[in-house]
Amino acid sequence: MNHPPVVEWTEADQPRSARWRSENGAPPPRRIVIADDRTKADDAYKLACEGTALLWRGDFHNARQLLTAMARRIDRRPRKKPPADVTQAFHVHRAAQNHRARILGMLLVPLDATLAVPLHRAPDVREACLRAYGPVEAVRGEASGATEGSDPTTTLVSLRELLALIGANEWRKKGVEIPALGGDRIHPHYGVFSPARGEYVDLVAEAPLPSEELAFDIGTGTGVLASVLARRGVRRVVATDQDPRALACARENTERLGVAGQVEVLEADLFPAGRAPLVVCNPPWVPAKPTSPVEHAVYDPGNRMLYGFLNGLADHLTPDGEGWLILSDLAEHLGLRPHAVLLDALAEAGLTVLGRLDITPRHPRARDTSDPLHVARAAEVTSLWRLGLAEGTASDPR
Repeated sequence: MNHPPVVEWTEADQPRSARWRSENGAPPPRRIVIADDRTKADDAYKLACEGTALLWRGDFHNARQLLTAMARRIDRRPRKKPPADVTQAFHVHRAAQNHRARILGMLLVPLDATLAVPLHRAPDVREACLRAYGPVEAVRGEASGATEGSDPTTTLVSLRELLALIGANEWRKKGVEIPALGGDRIHPHYGVFSPARGEYVDLVAEAPLPSEELAFDIGTGTGVLASVLARRGVRRVVATDQDPRALACARENTERLGVAGQVEVLEADLFPAGRAPLVVCNPPWVPAKPTSPVEHAVYDPGNRMLYGFLNGLADHLTPDGEGWLILSDLAEHLGLRPHAVLLDALAEAGLTVLGRLDITPRHPRARDTSDPLHVARAAEVTSLWRLGLAEGTASDPR
């Protein structure tokens, strides 16, 4: 069994320790001090910038106010003029985002053995934590290296991350209305990309179907595209993903939408076995490193999923079938993936372009002139590339 990391600190002149949890993969803090309602925002901000975490022992609402005050101090720092080069501007923007996340992640709160927050006026977060973390473990004695007298059932988490869990749980309960599903809702789980930005869903709803017999949905996420295909009359859809949260989310959504009889959700790295007359994939669109679970749907280091889909498509497509690649060109406008590189990848994979449907983004960022990446976002287009086998390309008979 892999033991969770342990953090140690001194409180009331006594050594203490607890388990550490971070869904974003943040390392355990090396130094922890106690903070409460008397802690000033300037002092908290200074400590966080120095790498010292603050374990909150006061009122929960005051902790939220302190987090907001720390964020204001980050935001009011003098900003340098963004680089003229859009690629450099992107990297500077990402570095600033990571810096902000690191500083704000230094304000910690405890969770007890039931995943409740033992602080005054704390909301009931147990449902949100259970849905993100899974069932409560038998944690007593599980934390290795715990100091004598400490409570091994206590877990420390970033308040910022806990608030994200709470928000994600509200989205899961409320759901996201999908016009392509007749207004029915998709309910995203924590860490699974929400289809709130629905242009790509509209493209799949409008493209002419090459067949209603069978379709593969590669990297299904919430299962929204598989559900749209099933509602359009595709008799069997095989939806794949390798993230356990996405698999559970897709199964729950297809069941809720009444298409579970048509959609089979499988754990797989990209393709299932066999070939289909329609293979759909909406890979992450920016070749950069993700820093949180949900960012895996946006950032694809080295274009791994994109190239994996293109290079494997010929072996999973019927001779007259179509592969639908749904991809934003934001990476092109950021200078991270030239258009010629995508075209070369298509040719090298033995694919030809049968047609293309385009749609412009509707999200607010495309119109936000204060965004340092506004020029790139304003020019962004999301496309559904209809791909077929190039002449002379033979699919693997296996």
